[in-house]
Amino acid sequence: MAHSRARPNPADGKAPVRRATGIVAVVFLVIGVLGFIPGVTNPYDDLRFAGHHSGAALFDTFQVSVLHNLVHLGFGLAGLALSRTVTRARAYLVGGGAVYLVLWLYGVVMDAGSGANFLPLNGADNWLHLGLGAGMIALGLLTTRRTTG
Repeated sequence: MAHSRARPNPADGKAPVRRATGIVAVVFLVIGVLGFIPGVTNPYDDLRFAGHHSGAALFDTFQVSVLHNLVHLGFGLAGLALSRTVTRARAYLVGGGAVYLVLWLYGVVMDAGSGANFLPLNGADNWLHLGLGAGMIALGLLTTRRTTG
């Protein structure tokens, strides 16, 4: 049972799109950091800077490289910076979601064994990117809906 002297919630009064952007950004930061932790990323010795030759997989499922992890960290930092205003937070979610849908499409049409697979991407990554893209766009649109009446 909370008492009247409890600290106020810092999210109180913050627009839903700003909260959503902050949460998405923190998730990207956590995933980016986890990609550099042996045991979470296996086999860690197979982690390469970039390219399809990186045999490391986050949670033994999602193929990653140093570049891939850095992209997640950068995306997280960008989200935190853009979560300061409603307009920028919405742009991050909708624009970032569009980027992930393009990345999904790229992963689907590109040959996973070719040099074009520079991040690298596998089938699990492709499904994740599809879900991230659709989810981020939905969050950006649904958390900034205008109500009439």
